[in-house]
This record gives sequence, C-alpha cells and structure tokens, in this order.
Amino acid sequence: MRIGELAERTGVSVRSLRYYETKGLLASERTSGGQREYPAAAVDRVRRIQEMFAAGLHSDTVGELLPCIHDVDGSPTAAATPFLVQKLTGERERIEQAMRDLDRTREVLDSVIEAASGSKPRAEGQG
Repeated sequence: MRIGELAERTGVSVRSLRYYETKGLLASERTSGGQREYPAAAVDRVRRIQEMFAAGLHSDTVGELLPCIHDVDGSPTAAATPFLVQKLTGERERIEQAMRDLDRTREVLDSVIEAASGSKPRAEGQG
C-alpha cells in the first residue's frame, strides 16, 4: 500500500510515517517511480509504535523495544525478556519522576499565586 493509504488506515499523518522511517521504526520499499510502498503488516507496526508513544516512550526507546514486541498482538518476542522488562521498568520510573517533579512545580506555583493574591488558590474542580 502507498503512504497515503497507510496514513488513512492508521490515523497517522504522512509526515509522521516519514519520520518513523527516518528513525528506523518503519520500513518501505520504493517503486521504480520512487514512491513508498508498505506491506499490509505495516498497519499493525504503526499501531504498535503509536501505543508506545502514547505510553510516553521516546522514539529512540521505541526503536530499541520494537524488536522485542510482536506487531500483531503486542506480545513479547523470545528476545524480549529480561531486556524488555528492564527497559519498560526504567521508563516507568522516568515517568513517575516526571510526575513528582510536576507535583512540586504545581505546589510552588500555588504558593506564588497565594502570595500574589493574598488568598489561598482554589483547588481543582472548585468553582
């Protein structure tokens, strides 16, 4: 299938698909006219890439992990353990640290708002 069809079937922009190729996450064949052609399995591959990005993984990490995960069902390959578990655990710890950092940032901002307004800032969800 051509790049436009892959984009339509996956909901991913043509630009993103080209980016995936430059990062080595996705491969295509070229026609004699230079157009990209993808196998049907590329749909599952792109969906797997999107899932990993949605999980907060960076493209370099996605590139490391893709060989450890089957595109079709997302199950680990034989090469996955313990590397996959180690990498995913590290990524989870990175995300948890980022969340703690954001909590601290919000607390500092709340203090600044309180000092600037002379009153306590409203909690989320309060009108």
